[in-house]
Amino acid sequence: MKIALLQCDHVVKELQPAHGDIPDLFKNLFDRVAPEVSLEVFNVTRGEYPDPVNHYDGFISSGARYSVYDKDPWIIRFKEYVRELYDHGRKFVGICFGHQMIAEALGGKCEKSDQGWGIGIKEVKIHKKMPWMQPELDSYRMIVSHADQVAEIPENGEVLGGNSHCPCSIYTVGKNFLGIQAHPEFTPAFEKDIMRVRRDRIGQKAIDEAIPTLNEKTDEVVVTRWIIQFIQEI
Repeated sequence: MKIALLQCDHVVKELQPAHGDIPDLFKNLFDRVAPEVSLEVFNVTRGEYPDPVNHYDGFISSGARYSVYDKDPWIIRFKEYVRELYDHGRKFVGICFGHQMIAEALGGKCEKSDQGWGIGIKEVKIHKKMPWMQPELDSYRMIVSHADQVAEIPENGEVLGGNSHCPCSIYTVGKNFLGIQAHPEFTPAFEKDIMRVRRDRIGQKAIDEAIPTLNEKTDEVVVTRWIIQFIQEI
């Protein structure tokens, strides 16, 4: 399987020696869960875009420190590209920033959460199970790191799971777009370091509450299989 990874940011330089950059996080995940997946990286912040029609079985967008409603030229162009993928009926999976961009690009709404940052490991309850969600779970736990979240899903969208902090944690739009707020590619060690470098933005109290959750079991292996099966589903 050949997937285009749309890179929307970089890991901050001080953390790269220990954790690598965003493509490394995704490559490590897929090498562990599905080594048959081949990733080709396109840095959309620099205007690098794959052909939206040919060559790839699916497209995955990374997270980013930015907001999808910002007016940076690259964000505006990326929004247009996501619409192109949708119009061409391509399989697209948005992670965090990409999850939010689906809503922003297709007529939904993304905004700052009035509940503050979502950090650490959070549980998401599944409201509706889809055929590609194999093996089945009633809920999953994964690492999150976000201040924005989807407030309104686009027309033809369906929320599949959520929690009290983030009601729209996983959703689809039609048969080809899947948004996941959590980060299957993050490790607990990386999340801990991210919280450290963002301490001034997040606040020490929230970090102190989140740190103990990083010892919990996570379900990124199952959710990554869901992503692959979603892309494969006709």
